Amino acid sequence: MDEPASPASVAAHAVRAEERGALTRIIAAASLGTLFEWYDFYLYGSLAIFFGETFFPPGNERAALLASLATFGAGFGVRPLGAIVFGRIGDLVGRKYTFLITLVTMGLSTAMIGLLPTYATLGIAAPLLLVLLRLIQGLALGGEYGGAATYVAEHVPDSRRGFYTSFIQTTATLGFFLSLGVIAAARLHYGPEGFRAFGWRVPFLASFVLLGVSLYIRLKMKESPLFAKLKREGKVSKNPLKESFGNPRNRRLVLIALFGATAGQGVVWYTGQFYALTFLQKPLNLDWRLAYGLVAAALVLGTPLLVVFGRLSDRIGRKRIMLTGCLLAALTYLPIYIAIQRLANPTMASSVTELSIGAAVGIVALLTLQMVYVAMVYGPIAAFLVELFPTSIRYTSMSLPYHLGNGWFGGFLPLVATATTTSLWAKGTFGAGAIFTGLIYPIAVCIVTVIVASLFIRETKDHRIDTPVH
Repeated sequence: MDEPASPASVAAHAVRAEERGALTRIIAAASLGTLFEWYDFYLYGSLAIFFGETFFPPGNERAALLASLATFGAGFGVRPLGAIVFGRIGDLVGRKYTFLITLVTMGLSTAMIGLLPTYATLGIAAPLLLVLLRLIQGLALGGEYGGAATYVAEHVPDSRRGFYTSFIQTTATLGFFLSLGVIAAARLHYGPEGFRAFGWRVPFLASFVLLGVSLYIRLKMKESPLFAKLKREGKVSKNPLKESFGNPRNRRLVLIALFGATAGQGVVWYTGQFYALTFLQKPLNLDWRLAYGLVAAALVLGTPLLVVFGRLSDRIGRKRIMLTGCLLAALTYLPIYIAIQRLANPTMASSVTELSIGAAVGIVALLTLQMVYVAMVYGPIAAFLVELFPTSIRYTSMSLPYHLGNGWFGGFLPLVATATTTSLWAKGTFGAGAIFTGLIYPIAVCIVTVIVASLFIRETKDHRIDTPVH
């Protein structure tokens, strides 16, 4: 017969189980709130083409689309400012209370979009108010991600940081997926005319409910243990901005993190998801149902890989995985998008409402391959950024390069790529191939990231985050 377990081993097992349960609740609470914020932020992106017709002057379809994409980009433009403002508060006051503020700000600004009059009703004031609310959303998101990633990272064991923080990484894709699902449900329920008249508002107004749920969950969360320890010891930063960007060493780390990691990661993320969705609808002219369904299928298949690569980064390192993802993206984007065009609309018909099973499966496979690249660069990035900076200025220092890379390099990608593909230069130089010239930008950024990271970034997976990193 087996020996009965000793009281000490039973107690130790119970403690470990309790710790695992507490860790699961912490990650779930942080991730759920962040997921809802990404949903709020990406609702607009999922409707960018529709908003071009609704909130901007009629008569020039290309100008309306570019204006709509520029408004989408406006939210990204202020994300670095949000990172500085809320990162400073997070390093001075605490992680928990800061992302309570960002949560409320994001939820209310999103719901207000659902109450906006359209251009037909309010004229030029309508797009101006839309831009204002997008700017508020961008500020809030600039403070949210860094807080959530830092909060989770400061709770988990050093040896499994990539795995646990990768759950935060899934929230951006899941938020995008949720936005597609809610919009599709509203479109199907209301029909084309009903959606145009009122139904588009429903996904935005739903933010009132999501805000209530998220706020309830986050109010129950406690402060990060590492920040609480700093506070008890009186070691909280007196001036996080000065220490982050006035110190030459930290300033160098911020720049290396931007050009050697987050810039490439940002363009890979937005090419593989948002640009792919835009490309299927314009210029390939797929019906929105087809485009949404194809992208949603790839998101379902690819999202678990974020956790897979986060966990793998705990074993073989963050740098190797992220650089491989950027390099593969740079080498294969052009053939991937050429293949998508040949499968989806080889004759460039003005409207595509159905695809053969073979074509649909092929497109989903190509979109999922891009999700593999997304998972490689995005799964380990939170752990990498957290490990790069000391606790006293971590929120501020990691948030800025992340939101510069994702907000500027990544967020403006749909606008830059669409402007390039529709330009007279592209059409005059490449003819029918002009639709692929939008890929020049993400490919170039990925190459720069690979070069900078190869030269200047060292592996971080073995760093202890409760001590200064040397």
